[in-house]
Amino acid sequence: MSDLSQLGKVILGLGLILVLLGGILFLVGRVPLLGRLPGDLTFRRGPVTVYIPLATMLLLSLLLTIILNILFRLFRR
Repeated sequence: MSDLSQLGKVILGLGLILVLLGGILFLVGRVPLLGRLPGDLTFRRGPVTVYIPLATMLLLSLLLTIILNILFRLFRR
C-alpha cells in the first residue's frame, strides 16, 4: 500500500506543477511586448514562417536565474 501512496503523491505533485506552469504561461501570453522584442528573429519565405525569439529567451533566462538564485539563498538557511 505504501508504494501506491508514494505514487499518488508524485502524481499529485506533478499535477500541481503542471497547473502552476499552465497558469504562468497563460499570464505570460498577456504581457504586451513579450515575444516581440528587438532581437527576436522572424524569417518569411512564401508560406513558411520561422520565428526565433532570441531576445525573449535571453530575458526570461536572466529573470529566472535571478529569481531561482534568490529562492535558493532564502531556503538554504
